[in-house]
Amino acid sequence: MDIRRYQASDEASVVRLWTDCGLVRTWNDPRKDILRKLSVQPELFLVGLLEGSVIATVMAGFDGHRGWVNYLAVAEKHRRRGLGRTLMERVERDLTGMGCPKLNMQIRASNAAVVAFYEKLGYAPEQLISLGKRLIPDDNSST
Repeated sequence: MDIRRYQASDEASVVRLWTDCGLVRTWNDPRKDILRKLSVQPELFLVGLLEGSVIATVMAGFDGHRGWVNYLAVAEKHRRRGLGRTLMERVERDLTGMGCPKLNMQIRASNAAVVAFYEKLGYAPEQLISLGKRLIPDDNSST
């Protein structure tokens, strides 16, 4: 797998991958999420390519205190080959190079397979409560 920064021509493939992986929610417009990411640390939005096709993504950020990971996705037919691990290792290196001391992520509690994946990479659940408030709605939902 080749890894490079996201390019505008990747949009349709990325949105399709996220949809296929179950990452898209009605209250998050993936195209708006892409545009937002491109305005802040676009170098931390990576795609994984196999024979020129987008098969994986990861979106990361560093706020000066903590790093965050979103939209880690690997096409189902390419899973269990270490590609997700490879993307996470790349993001960890990039964030470490920026001086990032700790990396966080939010995972739906019901997604046991993803929790297990991250635990194998050395991540551990923390006794925290995640709170959120939508400041800019992506659609007409109230979520």
